[in-house]
Amino acid sequence: MRLPVCEKIGHHVLALAQALGQTTLMFRSVVFWFFRSRLEVSETIKQCVKIGVDSVTVTALTSFFTGMVLSLQTGYSSRNLFNEPLYIGTMVAFSMVKELGPVLTSVVVAGRAGAVVTAEIGTMRVTEQIDALYTLGTNPTRHLLVPRYIAFMITLPLLTVLADFLGIAGGAIVGVIKLGIPTSVYMNDIYTYLEITDFMHGFLKTFFFAFMIATVSCHKGMHTKGGAEGVGKATTEAVVASMVLVMVLDYFISALLVAVGI
Repeated sequence: MRLPVCEKIGHHVLALAQALGQTTLMFRSVVFWFFRSRLEVSETIKQCVKIGVDSVTVTALTSFFTGMVLSLQTGYSSRNLFNEPLYIGTMVAFSMVKELGPVLTSVVVAGRAGAVVTAEIGTMRVTEQIDALYTLGTNPTRHLLVPRYIAFMITLPLLTVLADFLGIAGGAIVGVIKLGIPTSVYMNDIYTYLEITDFMHGFLKTFFFAFMIATVSCHKGMHTKGGAEGVGKATTEAVVASMVLVMVLDYFISALLVAVGI
């Protein structure tokens, strides 16, 4: 007697196991070529522009208005509790630096740059350009994957730093104009309570997020099949998987950093 539910579960388990195996082999190849070949500087810079520079606008807008919303909501909440807005700078700075800055930036980069990487590599796969690289004696991992890994690892932390500053600046604008908080009070709250370990807590997480987004995007692109429809499907799967994994990793990495005192 066939059990459709068990069959479906088994199919998904086998597909997950296969994907994990393919990802492990791909990462091993990336590590091998990273240390055994000369860095393709021009391609790496090109990918840094595509992944990082082209994501600046959407990252800046997202973080700036997030800081504004945080300041507004915190200000009115504290006014209802204490009859005046208190520690607005502290709340905005802590929220942006430790959580919202790295997480929102990673989600934005996964949705924009991760989709671009998956679509590019996936298109090359379905049009047999990757097979042509093998025929010409060029390893696709060295030429396609290593520069993209490096670009993600460089640009995502820098974008997060930008997001932190812009989020705090957006909160300051709302605090000064809307809530009537002096700029000196807003900044003094930040200088008094925010420490370098708080910044490093969020900053270190971005390297894990960058590695994860690069791995998911490159894996989905390298194993795309089914023509143009397959490229679209692979891109969607890469974006969704990256966003979910950012949230999942955020908890476990935060717990680990708190355990070690960061």
